[in-house]
Amino acid sequence: MEAEGLDWLLVPLHRLASWGAAGAMVFGGVVPYIPQYRDIRRTQNAEGFSVYVCLVLLVANILRILFWFGRRFESPLLWQSVVMISTMLLMLKLCTEVRVANELNIKRRSFADFDPHHFWHWSSFADYVQCVLAFTGVAGYVTYLSIDSALFVETLGFLAVFTEAMLGVPQLYRNHCHRSTEGMSIKMVLMWTSGDAFKTAYFLLNGAPLQFSVCGLLQVLVDLAILAQAYAFARHPQKPAPHATHPASAKAL
Repeated sequence: MEAEGLDWLLVPLHRLASWGAAGAMVFGGVVPYIPQYRDIRRTQNAEGFSVYVCLVLLVANILRILFWFGRRFESPLLWQSVVMISTMLLMLKLCTEVRVANELNIKRRSFADFDPHHFWHWSSFADYVQCVLAFTGVAGYVTYLSIDSALFVETLGFLAVFTEAMLGVPQLYRNHCHRSTEGMSIKMVLMWTSGDAFKTAYFLLNGAPLQFSVCGLLQVLVDLAILAQAYAFARHPQKPAPHATHPASAKAL
């Protein structure tokens, strides 16, 4: 009887908690990029951030949206992809403008050159947009032709979440090559870790497709590896080599 009397309070609280979790899923994924975005604007140096992180997230979220047409999942996950794509385009725009401003004497490169050696290292933000639109068009057309195949749809879903699970790998590789995490926002990685842990728990509790949960766990492990790099490189900083090039001229991934 007493439990029934509390329904008027528990039901709205449960609904509010559900809305809060959904809102965190939609917008929580972009929060880690706010400190990195602000650092790049403040220093006018994007060398510490790997723009391949943007590539990974753009591909992963485009594939996830296409997967939704074959197998419907939670709406917050769909909207999260839309918000993330917009955020990654903003990050790319800033990084491109800053890099081009610091490389005045470098030959201009474009997507239309089709030069694999300079893929994802173009001189104009419009080239990145062209590449994203081309990939979306091709992937969308293939999905349209194969949407009735359960095997294709499940493979598409796996590729989407597996690609997203590799999010931190470009940053991990960049840090390893430079033996440093200078220019990388530690706040961003900490937010990655907490966000990915929350996201994985959300997948498990809401019965999301198995691919989401497995790759979410993998993503947390990659985040922890990057944090381990930051700790190790801070304890044992690399000694500057004689006649070293100025850090601003180094090419980050």
